[in-house]
Amino acid sequence: MRRLRACLGAAAAVTLAAAGTTALVASNASGATTALSNRWYAAAPYLMPLDNDPPDPGAIMDATGLKAFQLAFILAPNGGGCSPTWGGTAPVSSDTAVQSTINTIRAKGGDVSISIGGYGGTKLGQACADPASTAAAYQQVITKYGLHAIDFDLEEPEYENTAAIHNEIGAAKILQQNNPGLYVSVTTAGTADGTGWFGKQMLLEAKSQGFTPNNFSIMPFDGGFNGAASQTSALTNFNSILQSTFGWDQATAYAHEGFSGMNGRSDTGEIFTQADFQTVLDYATSHNMDRFTFWSLNRDRQCSPPDNGGRTSGTCSSVAQSDWDFAKYSVKFAGATPPSTTPTPTPTPTPTSCKTAWSASAVYTAGNEVSYGNHNWKAKWWTQNEVPGASQWGPWQDEGAC
Repeated sequence: MRRLRACLGAAAAVTLAAAGTTALVASNASGATTALSNRWYAAAPYLMPLDNDPPDPGAIMDATGLKAFQLAFILAPNGGGCSPTWGGTAPVSSDTAVQSTINTIRAKGGDVSISIGGYGGTKLGQACADPASTAAAYQQVITKYGLHAIDFDLEEPEYENTAAIHNEIGAAKILQQNNPGLYVSVTTAGTADGTGWFGKQMLLEAKSQGFTPNNFSIMPFDGGFNGAASQTSALTNFNSILQSTFGWDQATAYAHEGFSGMNGRSDTGEIFTQADFQTVLDYATSHNMDRFTFWSLNRDRQCSPPDNGGRTSGTCSSVAQSDWDFAKYSVKFAGATPPSTTPTPTPTPTPTSCKTAWSASAVYTAGNEVSYGNHNWKAKWWTQNEVPGASQWGPWQDEGAC
């Protein structure tokens, strides 16, 4: 399962990003911006701005030269309805916290894509009645943040729902038509053969609707993969699927193909090191692929101990690394050269005090706070004997270091 990613689960995703010609972003009075080049949106790694101990995007930009971020995740409201929220709980319409993060990135010459879906929660494709209403909900996100990029991360169980995927692909087509120049990418689960039955059904849905995005990406992890060789083999096989589905030649298929990886230790215990990322990057660039991204920047730092006791984390990679090692491969894919020297680090803020220690025997209800593993945690609902941080989609919300 992708997205401990740090959301758990491997499945399907769709990326929408706006085309652009300039390398800098400048805000205007309406909140719209001048776009980055397409390559930056195609290279943007995922960042959870409200969960999983969010890193400072400005510090990442200074250290690596990264300009684009994929912010996650937009979901339907937990209580039901067809309106966009952050994580199912924070309405986009009244958001100020994520807007502040976006302002920080844009002030430093960068920009964002916003990601739809993920592994947990109810997706708008499931909640909305049809493609038009689904697209209208996503248009609110585009308008609110003046976006040039939006990413649809469609995962199980949604991508196993024919009606939901019809809504999502239909919405993508509508947004592409209504937002001239929109750069569109569709990402689905990766398997050793390229993608599985549901991924192929998604491709056929796009074909049946006459929807041609800039690329289709796969996520070759959490499926029995073992390092870069297994991932590049899957990318080669996926290329053949694109050829046979759409009638493209090999070069055209590669120009419409993308990679979405997971840095460090995956949810199922696979290990993808910096060397693996370099190998896949070389493959992607030599085959003129259109996208190279990963989950996630929240994880692009070393755990303590480095292997995290053999566990997968949403806030560190579980492999030996320097901070933001994996982000530098995204910078290279975008065509830029990461800084050769390490800038002065951003001062680490003084940790907040720790709440009362979590107890396996205690009963907790929504809003109760505890400390565990030098982090504070808040209960999302009733829980007992569920370890904080054991699952991204469990009952505990990470409130940061203490």
